[in-house]
This record gives sequence, C-alpha cells and structure tokens, in this order.
Amino acid sequence: MDSESQIKSQTVLPLHGWQSAYELGYAAALWRLPLQKDKHLIINFGTDIPKTKMMLEDLPPGFAVSPFLNLEGEDALFIKADLHIRFDETGEPVSETYPSTESSSAKEAWENECRNVSLVTQNERNVSEFPTNSSEEFHLQSVKEALKAIEAGEIQKVVLSRTKHVALPDSFSVTGIFERLCNKYPNAFVSLVYLPHLNQIWLGATPETLVSVDRQGIFRTVALAGTQSAFDESGQMIPPKQAPWTQKEIEEQALVSRYIISCFKKIRVREYLEEGPKTAVAGNLMHLRSDYAVDTKAINFPELGTVMLGLLHPTSAVCGMPKLPALEFIQAHEGYDREFYSGYLGPVNIDNETHLFVNLRCMKISNGMATLYGGGGITEDSVPEKEWQETELKCRTLLTVLEES
Repeated sequence: MDSESQIKSQTVLPLHGWQSAYELGYAAALWRLPLQKDKHLIINFGTDIPKTKMMLEDLPPGFAVSPFLNLEGEDALFIKADLHIRFDETGEPVSETYPSTESSSAKEAWENECRNVSLVTQNERNVSEFPTNSSEEFHLQSVKEALKAIEAGEIQKVVLSRTKHVALPDSFSVTGIFERLCNKYPNAFVSLVYLPHLNQIWLGATPETLVSVDRQGIFRTVALAGTQSAFDESGQMIPPKQAPWTQKEIEEQALVSRYIISCFKKIRVREYLEEGPKTAVAGNLMHLRSDYAVDTKAINFPELGTVMLGLLHPTSAVCGMPKLPALEFIQAHEGYDREFYSGYLGPVNIDNETHLFVNLRCMKISNGMATLYGGGGITEDSVPEKEWQETELKCRTLLTVLEES
C-alpha cells in the first residue's frame, strides 16, 4: 500500500543516502532539475534492473537510463522507485514516498548504513589521462571521412564523438563532484546514477532537454546545437547577446530545429509554441537553443511524451541527418561503444512529472577509471582541427571538476 510521510530522521542526507545505496549494491539515482534547488533520491532495493519499453504514461515512478543505440525504444533501463525522498536546498528531507513494505528489511539496512557511511572512497592514483583509440589523429581522420561522405551526398550531418580516460584521484568522492556540479551548473540537469549489475556510475550535468511533461500536461523539448567557448581569449565571459555565431553553427542548430518540427508534422501536431533560437550558456560553453512547447491537454494528446520520445531519440544533435545513414557512419567510424553517453536519462512520473534529458557532459566511472565524452556535429562547413577543439572543450566541463577534487 502506498504511503507518503514527512521524514523526521536527521541522519538521511542526499549524498549519504546515495552513497549508502551504493555501498549496499542497490541501484540509485540522485538528481537536481535545472533552475531548481531541491534534490531527489530514488533507490531500488531489488537486484534486477530490467530493460523497459518507455511507455511513459503507464510506468510507475522511477528513473530511466537509455543507451544511445535504442531505436526500438525497448532497451532503456528503468530504476523503479522503491523509495523516493525529496530534499530541500539545505539537504533537509521534506517528503518520502515508500510504495510497499515488501523490502522493509532492505530499507532498514539502508537506513543503518546512512548513519555510518563515509563519502570518500580511496584510490591509489592521481588524475592523469590515459591513451584511447580516440586520439587526435584518429578523430581528425574520422572527421575527414565524414566530410567526404557529406560531399558525396551520403549524409547531410553526422555527430562524431570521442572518449578521454582518466584515473581517479587519491581521495575521490563521487558525491562531492555531484555537489560541485550542482553549484557550478545551475542551468543543467545534474545526476548521479549507480547501476550495480553493470558495475557503473554515471555522473553528469547536461543542458539538453529531450522530453519533458509537467503536471499541467505541458510537453517541452529543445533544439540545442552549435558550440563555442563562453569565454574570449582574455578569459572574460562573452555576453550572450554578443556571441559571434558562424554560418556552420547556425545551420547545425537549424537542422535540429527542422527535425523537431518535422516530427510534429508527422503526428499532425500543429499547436506548438516555438521560442528562439537564442544563445544559451551551459557552464564553460555557449550553444544556440530553440524551445518548443505543446499543451497536451488542450489538444487531447496525453501520449505525446511517449510518441515524441520514440521519434526524437537519437536526435540529429547527437546522431545526424538523415538518421539511419548517420547512425551507420557513427558505428563504422567512432571506434567505441557510446553505451549511455548521448542516450537519455531522467525521472519518470516523479511527483506527476517526467523529465528526460540527453546524456551529455557526462562521465562513466568503473573499475577505478573515469571515461569522459565529447562530440560535435560535422557539416559541410566543418574544419577538422576545430572539431577536435570542440570535443576538448566539452570534455573539460567535467575534467576541470575532477581536477578540483
């Protein structure tokens, strides 16, 4: 039977709660939505995290984590919320939802762990980069091959990415990095997810909404593309209204916008609001962004979130155009498995809202190593060396936070 109550225990804090779940081997997700102060924690006390078809309107409260390769929509992992706690900006737990008593012993073990857990995990190595197959030479060659394919008319745009591996610092606190990301990137969706069956932690601060449906039934998505540093050569922040966008970046963003509109047309949704494009600051980077909104109640389309999720993922902002030829090019030339990078993740039916974000500006932590990711859209106007620098800028978003730990 569902129960909802005020939490009186002062021992449960968001970071301790997540770390305790990690120590006990429970799947867990901790997050903070853009421009909000509250943090949310969900824990699943089971041992199996199933792959689930994302029928958003039918799912119980939980947290979705989808890989990049999920064209049929059936390969997303779903962390069902056996426990959901909302914390205010001071870290005070203000509400708890505990749907069943079936795992009461597991919950008790977690509560006991919360009282004793340490937030620092020890590692014998300092931050240092390790070579990968995504070296500069490898990436530049991939971009050159993409330009040949574009010139031959095989694709219009393709997004190529690369990895950067770093060893973890001596005193490494993944929860501490989550907290720093929350402080540094108030406009981003910041999340910390543990997938015990894969022995993986995913941590990130992404600026890109994929599908959002709030309790009023308003559907939202964004077209986010085009990238440049938010700082000039002297290290001064560039005022957003003065951002010098090139034709390449403007066209790259316009491709994403046109794709979203084509999805609306495909399902005969004409009553949408469009705002932008405008310059959006995301940490050390700036992007061009257009926002789209639809009142699902006004058009009597409650399944719009699920339908658009199936149409949008993977968007041209992380894949390319046309989608299938771009996807085939990525698989042939990137040289690694993206896994959950450039997939999507976020809360589903938490407090009667769903917010899914493209998994960008993220890292995977596994076996004492952090894997960082950076990508960029290749169009006919791309310059290979500039594309490499864009991936470096994107990797720096999380690398700098790692170096501060």
